[in-house]
Amino acid sequence: MRARHRFLASLGLATALLGVGTMAVAQGGTGNGLKQEAQFDHQATGVAVTADGRRFVNFPRWTDDAPISVAEVMKDGSLRPYPDARWNSWRNARSSELPVGDYFVCVQSIVPDGQGNLWVLDPGAPGNEKILEGAPKLVKIDLRTNRVTKVISVPGDVALQGTYLNDIRFSPDGKTGYITDSGTRGAIIVVDLDSGRSFRTLDGHPSTQIDKTVKVTLDGRPLLRPDGRQPAFAADGIAISNDGRTLYYQALTGKTLYAIDTALLRDGVNEAQRGAGVRTVAQTQVADGLWMSKAGTLYITSPTDYSIKRLNGTAVQNVLTDRRLRWPDTFSEGRDGRIYVTASHIQDTNWFKPGAPPSIRTELFSFAPTR
Repeated sequence: MRARHRFLASLGLATALLGVGTMAVAQGGTGNGLKQEAQFDHQATGVAVTADGRRFVNFPRWTDDAPISVAEVMKDGSLRPYPDARWNSWRNARSSELPVGDYFVCVQSIVPDGQGNLWVLDPGAPGNEKILEGAPKLVKIDLRTNRVTKVISVPGDVALQGTYLNDIRFSPDGKTGYITDSGTRGAIIVVDLDSGRSFRTLDGHPSTQIDKTVKVTLDGRPLLRPDGRQPAFAADGIAISNDGRTLYYQALTGKTLYAIDTALLRDGVNEAQRGAGVRTVAQTQVADGLWMSKAGTLYITSPTDYSIKRLNGTAVQNVLTDRRLRWPDTFSEGRDGRIYVTASHIQDTNWFKPGAPPSIRTELFSFAPTR
């Protein structure tokens, strides 16, 4: 009887989550090829499209207590808590009751590893503020069974207080993860996905830090909080070459794209060697997400001019500009090569718009790859 009651309670929770997580799908596009795929009632940052065409999004707890952290976008446009309702049942109001390692606390990114798994990156810092002890983690979900198969905790000497685990890319063999720390002290965190061991690299190196000369402006005006602070994020966007040999990264509050050979990020290489191996790829602009396409094109979001750009040699070229791209955030790629990007509307949050509601409407878009 108790088992039946637990089942019914779980079913009720799933139904409630589905009810608040609905979305609208837009079929139309514009002349620039940008198509709205979905709209959400909460702030979405990450998107993942798997090899079999399934689509997922995530909602961090920045300005609201999002009712779903990770969701699969179903064919009818509804959102299904993924992998289940329980993992998505964390609430800030119950933070003293729930074990932080067993729930999604503040999910920032979701990325498939090419090995049949979806990895969920949880910085464990609601509001992009203080880390809850034990909350930073990587959660591995088997896409075939839709079950969590591994949880890798990122310890306190790697996810420092002030760290924000932002995005992740994987080696082609699926054995190593590379995470940007966009927090107080930027770094690239390397994770052995077999053993679960992680360590910081380029910790404090100029390439992973905020560029203090950069002023974030939108429509000709500084983007500032009421207390005068602008967006301040260190190493943020990250991409890996298709052969796995080169890692690209950039601070959001920056204007330079950097790269390093992944061989220099192996355990045992000293920081002086790593620092000497960092190279400047291109002068860019304020950028959030990076994506290396299967065709070998590096895409770069450009939030301050509502644009998507691409790298061509050492030059950055515009792909498209559309004012619907209110803070283009994170990329993924469909099996047909179509590129997906979220618009996370950071400038529309109550961080920068006093009086704005805690929950804001955001979108998922797609566009055809450039030739």
